[in-house]
Amino acid sequence: MVKAFFAALALCACLLAGCGEKRAEPVRRSVMVAEPVAVGAQEARSFTGIVKEASEISLGFKTPGQISRVAVAEGQLVRRGQLIATLDDADYRLGVEAARVQYSQMADELRRLERLHRQKGLSDNDYEKARAGLEQLRIQLLANRNKLDYTRLYAPVAGIIGRVNFDEAEMVDAGTPVVTLLDVSAREVEADVPAEVYLNRSRISGVTCRPVAAGGGPVAMKVASLTPKADANQLYRLRLGFDGEPQPWLTAGMNVEVELRFGGGASAKRYCVPLRAVFQDGGRTFVWTVGPDGKVSKTAVTLGGTTDGGAAVVTSGLVGGERVVRAGVDALRDGEPVEIVAEGSPTNVGNLL
Repeated sequence: MVKAFFAALALCACLLAGCGEKRAEPVRRSVMVAEPVAVGAQEARSFTGIVKEASEISLGFKTPGQISRVAVAEGQLVRRGQLIATLDDADYRLGVEAARVQYSQMADELRRLERLHRQKGLSDNDYEKARAGLEQLRIQLLANRNKLDYTRLYAPVAGIIGRVNFDEAEMVDAGTPVVTLLDVSAREVEADVPAEVYLNRSRISGVTCRPVAAGGGPVAMKVASLTPKADANQLYRLRLGFDGEPQPWLTAGMNVEVELRFGGGASAKRYCVPLRAVFQDGGRTFVWTVGPDGKVSKTAVTLGGTTDGGAAVVTSGLVGGERVVRAGVDALRDGEPVEIVAEGSPTNVGNLL
């Protein structure tokens, strides 16, 4: 009886020892992964731009008067130095003639006074006053001649007449804009681009533009400037110059499609990952990558903006081929084993097949 009791006790001890050796396996968190997509060595982005004239000049007379002739029409192409408009110059001609008569009379008078001065019949002071009076009349004659010249308005540069503000017989003051001249001697293209383009401005390898509504092939351009300050819409102003003589059919105000090409070699290869795969820790940017052993590791990366599709562009930290956690990143710990959840096929709803 005693032997049977101890045998039962020993059996219970063995069973208890066996149960104590079993340990609960750690729970593996389920995650979804995505492989980084390499951004090609050459990529292109398109934006809407507009052809701008070099400047818009408001032309007006330097003297007031009544318009006697408008020699141009809106939309007319004018060359440098071409006559634009004229004023009635009758009064200005009379002013020139009156000043010329006074100057001639004073010049004759000064010659007589000069003889008296040489003969000591005229003091030095009176002689100098006479000379100063002649000089004043000479300047007055020149001023009246200038006013007569100002009754002719000429084009300072070649361009297109954008607007004519006055007709013949109307009165204008000095400086009042009579016509608006569009200087098309140096056309350019302006476009507003997002921050991604500004951050990658050093990688721009080529620029072209083509008209949106009209025919015509791409036209080579070059970056003239990229404003370093964003506007209220977080866009940066890009100015493009023509790489050569601009095409005549690219007129001011025309909408064009601007294509920017970005280059980069293997050393500058970039990858796109889902934006929700990226997280911040201690002021740095990381992603979770799953190793061959099924454990996650925190990988530091550098971002270079986002794509139009909402993906994050990684410029350094990834080499391609990694399994990046794209869902379930919030509660992971470095070195933690995870279970990768396979994505279902869109043609096999519920994985029934």
